[in-house]
Amino acid sequence: MELKHDWRIQHFEPGEKRPLDVASPGLDDRFWATASVPGDVHAALIERRIIDHPYYGHNDVKGRWIEQKEWWYRKSFDFAKDDDPELRHELAFEGLDTFATVYLNGLEIGTADNMLMGHTFDVTRALRDGRNTLAVKFDPLSLHNRDKLQFDWSSYTKERPWIRKAAMNFGWDWGPRLMTVGIWGKVRLESRRLAKLESVFARTVRAGAKEATVRVDVEARAFRRNEPCECEIRLLAGDGSEVASKRVPVSLGKASADLAVDSPRLWWTHDLGEPYLYELEATLYARGEKTDVYRKPFGIRTVELRLRNEAGENAFAFALNGVKLFAKGTNWIHADNLIGSIPDDRYRDLIALAVDGNMNMLRVWAGGIYEKDIFYDECDRRGLLVWQDFAFANALFPDFNRNFMDNVRREVVYNVKRLRNHASLALWCGNNEIDWLYDMKSSEGSITTPFYGESIYHELIPEVLEELDDSRAYWPSSPYGGDDANDPDAGDRHNWQVWHGSVYPRKSGEAPVIDYSIEGVTFKNYKKDFTLFSSEFGMHASANRHTLEKYVPEGEFYWGSAEMAYRNKDTNHLKGILLMEGFTGIPRDIGEYMNFSMLTQAEGLKYGIEHYRRNKRRTSGSLIWQHNDSWPGTSWSLIDYELLPKASFYYAKKFYHPLLLSLDHDPGRPLRLWVVNDRTAPCRGSVRLGVYDFAGEMVFEREFAADVPAGGAVELGSLTEAEALNGRAAEEVVVRLSADGFDAPDNLYYLRDHKDLRLPTTELKVTADPAAQTVTVEAGAYLARMAKIDLPRGNVRFSDNFFDLLPGERKTVVLADPRGGAVSLAGLAVTAINAGPAGEG
Repeated sequence: MELKHDWRIQHFEPGEKRPLDVASPGLDDRFWATASVPGDVHAALIERRIIDHPYYGHNDVKGRWIEQKEWWYRKSFDFAKDDDPELRHELAFEGLDTFATVYLNGLEIGTADNMLMGHTFDVTRALRDGRNTLAVKFDPLSLHNRDKLQFDWSSYTKERPWIRKAAMNFGWDWGPRLMTVGIWGKVRLESRRLAKLESVFARTVRAGAKEATVRVDVEARAFRRNEPCECEIRLLAGDGSEVASKRVPVSLGKASADLAVDSPRLWWTHDLGEPYLYELEATLYARGEKTDVYRKPFGIRTVELRLRNEAGENAFAFALNGVKLFAKGTNWIHADNLIGSIPDDRYRDLIALAVDGNMNMLRVWAGGIYEKDIFYDECDRRGLLVWQDFAFANALFPDFNRNFMDNVRREVVYNVKRLRNHASLALWCGNNEIDWLYDMKSSEGSITTPFYGESIYHELIPEVLEELDDSRAYWPSSPYGGDDANDPDAGDRHNWQVWHGSVYPRKSGEAPVIDYSIEGVTFKNYKKDFTLFSSEFGMHASANRHTLEKYVPEGEFYWGSAEMAYRNKDTNHLKGILLMEGFTGIPRDIGEYMNFSMLTQAEGLKYGIEHYRRNKRRTSGSLIWQHNDSWPGTSWSLIDYELLPKASFYYAKKFYHPLLLSLDHDPGRPLRLWVVNDRTAPCRGSVRLGVYDFAGEMVFEREFAADVPAGGAVELGSLTEAEALNGRAAEEVVVRLSADGFDAPDNLYYLRDHKDLRLPTTELKVTADPAAQTVTVEAGAYLARMAKIDLPRGNVRFSDNFFDLLPGERKTVVLADPRGGAVSLAGLAVTAINAGPAGEG
């Protein structure tokens, strides 16, 4: 029985009301505001028009009063209570944010002090036959941290280390402070007889072409001591047929079985095969009576983290079913600051975009939440691996405090048990950047205390995982490994030389050096990075026009306005200016800012990721910071808040494609042609390198034979700039790579930075077909640089966007609405960096 309708909320000053009076079943709450569950207070007040939307302008500041109040939720419901003494009734909350006291029929049944886990209460004695009243009181956070030690280091605020709540609620460098409160997960009343399943743990012990072994451990609890129980464990194919089963006794609350699966269908990432899912079913019996059932999709697969390569050298590579893969993906932050109100479709859309962008891994970042079930379910279904951080980000934590550590242990146990059966889950990681930043900050003297929190990542979490999940690797921090925790020669690495100007190489104990200059922050520094695995790196770019115009007040949508600056939560806005100054030039207006920032981000990520992929013998992965936005701001994301991809996303469809044509070149250096093959079969054919001037005239052409082994990266050949230019200026040509015999997408390169190109003004011809849901764009007499299709709406899909066209070349773009409706073309605008609004044909 899910309790999701007819909730009401009200606020009071802390301590203003006697709790038992507000929790009383007789209280008249008819005039309290209505609220949705799952949800949060902010979303309820927005819906009731009590507050303005906090994402518009500076409205988030106007809503700060919410975090200072005591908030109550109430709901009444009818229940037919059976007098059967063998029945147990439990109230399960999937998410309470954060310090909550729960009352049923005026009786206090328990408290909660952790947003990041579920909470279950036995209500057998409190539940009534007939009308019942449930009330939940939420304290303001200040009551629980105001008298606590303030640590030397806690990024963005000193309040959060004692509080087990999503760190980003306190504000981050891509989002505002927005302190949510409320019931953010589902609420269920669950009734069982005799016994219940506490947990089911299934994992693939071995998997081959002929047979796989799936080991299933069950924990159960009988309501009466020494009650005999049995568990039937079955594995079902996609068509419902049984492929393996066992019935085993439950002894001392535990049971285990190995299921042998003949000719198993393995779970693969979508780029390597089919993410096939069986169904795992565990049925608990007591006295021959079925008392509880667990039923979830399950993928048969093995996943390992290889820290040595074939030559015995340091490595950091994932192998899926024995196949080493190059991890291609992004870092995932929560899909909205209002976490409880995020609809499932938003998760589906963002994960579908990851698949469409040829990604095979998402890293769930430590400063948000352990994501909702829908996230992992979709990653299982769509074939995406998940790197899962534990929720410890950029701070010291009080591991000297017993109550805090007990709370953390419960959180870790709960989430390991909840998530460990997902085929998509590839890695547990202890924290984000804490080991690395502690060393840097203590080296420069800004931290003078011991490494508070260290025992969480290096003792507590591995202890829990040793007991509860032996099926996947654990990594203590990200980045981690080597002398400096961000050492490119060991473990994973965060490349924040680009954008943040962090100077490398660096050794442990050395004070950090920051270089805020064009040379210090430029994406050209990526080519110096021969990391084993790049798990965080990126650059800012503007959100799309529609997203900004929707949330920036009228009259403030211009380059340099206070409202536009408010969209950028990074600590130093100079970095973005320096990046653009070095590559595109400094923008003069809002249009140039949107174009220049997007182009710099897209070309910069292409430059870095193609370098990483060409060096795949050593480098085994790249996870861009970041996938998505939690509010409509300027950030590192590839997809903005209105679910409109930026230019970098469309570039990613090429630079993350399993077959990559790549040109390794810098001004004055040779043009080196590579093919990268991430597939499990070789690719053979040829690659044509063509050089064109901006009027479309062929300047140079050469064909290279291509024979690239499975999983290989091969340099096909090279030529000098002089050969390629054939007497032309480097500022006036473009290079196109195209494949024959295999399906790698074409790739375009300019031999000089955008600001140095001599791009003539061109024209675009546009043909829109509402019936076919297509827009066709044709370039005029000269090349069109970054042709862009804009519509005044969010969450619309384009088969391509932000593309270049040679003179006379045309591209037809297919539009789609993820919900299946027709996309209105009203307000359509098509431009290019060197072309104004297009005429429609």
